[in-house]
Amino acid sequence: MARRPWGPAQVSTRYGDGVVFHSTASHGGFALDDAALVMVDPRWGIDGRFFEEDADWAIVAFSFPKLFTAYERKRADEILRNWHPDGYEIVAHARLKPGESWVKDERRFRRLHARDWIVISAVTSEHQPGFVECVATRGAQRGHGAGRRFLVPCDEYRPGPFGFVIDEARHTPYDGPSSFVGDRR
Repeated sequence: MARRPWGPAQVSTRYGDGVVFHSTASHGGFALDDAALVMVDPRWGIDGRFFEEDADWAIVAFSFPKLFTAYERKRADEILRNWHPDGYEIVAHARLKPGESWVKDERRFRRLHARDWIVISAVTSEHQPGFVECVATRGAQRGHGAGRRFLVPCDEYRPGPFGFVIDEARHTPYDGPSSFVGDRR
């Protein structure tokens, strides 16, 4: 059995010269030999010859498109735009717009709301019917200063993919009895 960063390979599948996928008990990915590795653009920022199966495999598919199906190439493109947007823009000579990359959209959200109160934890209030009790911190930073509690109407609380932004003009700061476990006041 070949040893890889993910453990001993249980099954190894050769995709092409120097391009082998190794499956292990818990994880896996592609291993490239020296000749294949030179075909991978270093601007992807991957250091080494191993490409894990969750997202980095897409770099292998991008670099060796003839070894993958049309569906796999499409998935690889989506993964690279979402999870490796900086490398994607450089290597693919593309400019990703808002909505085309989860990572870039999250960065933009964090930049725009760095000073806002963003909910990091929420629970339906047992003490204030019709409200969600929220703990928020500036920029959703954890461990960087004290959080504050707010009440948000249940019909309004809709956390997006990067969090719910408190509107201080409408969402009431709250320091009354808490519905959070371990915080019974």
